[in-house]
Amino acid sequence: MLNLPLKMHMRFISPIFDLYSDYLIVNPHQATATGLAALVEGNVSHDAITRSLSEHTYGSAQLWQVVKPLVHQIQQPDGVLILDDTVQGKPFMQANDLIRYHYDHCQGKAIKGINQLTALYHSGQNWLPVAFQLIYKDQQRVQPKTGKVKWTSPVSKQAYFRQLVQQCVYNQLTFNYVLADSWFSSAENFRFIAQLNKHFIMPLKANRKVALSQADHHQGRYQSIGSLSLEEHQSLVVWVESVDFPLVLTRQIFKDGDRQQGQLYLVTNDLRADSVCIQTQYARRWKVEEFHKSVKSNAGYGHSPAHRVRTQSNHLFLSMLAFVKLEALRLCTSKNHFALKKLLAHNALKMALGDLNRLKSRSTLLAKAA
Repeated sequence: MLNLPLKMHMRFISPIFDLYSDYLIVNPHQATATGLAALVEGNVSHDAITRSLSEHTYGSAQLWQVVKPLVHQIQQPDGVLILDDTVQGKPFMQANDLIRYHYDHCQGKAIKGINQLTALYHSGQNWLPVAFQLIYKDQQRVQPKTGKVKWTSPVSKQAYFRQLVQQCVYNQLTFNYVLADSWFSSAENFRFIAQLNKHFIMPLKANRKVALSQADHHQGRYQSIGSLSLEEHQSLVVWVESVDFPLVLTRQIFKDGDRQQGQLYLVTNDLRADSVCIQTQYARRWKVEEFHKSVKSNAGYGHSPAHRVRTQSNHLFLSMLAFVKLEALRLCTSKNHFALKKLLAHNALKMALGDLNRLKSRSTLLAKAA
């Protein structure tokens, strides 16, 4: 359980940032400096809040400084590091280096918004963001086929993926597996994680090429995964094309009664893992989807109307701090993030109703009508 006061972990964060992250938890609407200043009734000025959001850039290093003491309390050898990206739609805001068109896997198309890659640590019943990278597209490239100009990032998302994993290893985070979806299951990422002496579990698409023996691998005799006769709980040692070490492959089938609904081909470089272990551990990847849902719904992630890149990025950083606070509160109250948000909203409504009744008692017109 996270039993240290959060204030202790935010000693390098300004009091205004601490207050702003609280504001993101209690405020269900757009988060503005004017709104926060009005809420605290002049204790902090609008200008002071605006300056704090625009003076310095806060990022992954500062997030780690906040969560490091918390992670040290919860980390275990069987912890997992989950990486995934999400897109926060901003269809009506002016484009800048942060707000560009990004491919959204959920919608299956490119949408205008903010793209963030997050490393989430999951251990036991605890989960915390430990590193992140916002995707900035600040370079223009002419597409050869169409001649259209496209904004791109100077660093690929795959390279950012490797940077975040390496940063977590450098920070001495204890974890057993790196989990990610098929978007990040490239041969280069496999080799990189193995070189760090870490294990991974990731899905492969059915058209990926594998060899069934080391000899076939050396002679370039591959076949697609989809052509293999692989039963649901069977595991098979294979050599993936462009990967020079063996992997364990298993097939996970999703069923509704007796009807097959879908399947995943999962691979790991942990040669001791069986199919049950692989599938059980990979199921923990869902925690990053819960993180995306909660940080957007409960921590005001997409609620900033700011147009400046630095102000917007600092808002996103503080939204993750708000998530960390909600997670600490979940562990001490046994209420999930949505229940905590509902409780705060309910208490606010009760106070508003009390204020309304006091105002009504001062109205002579309402008294006569009664």
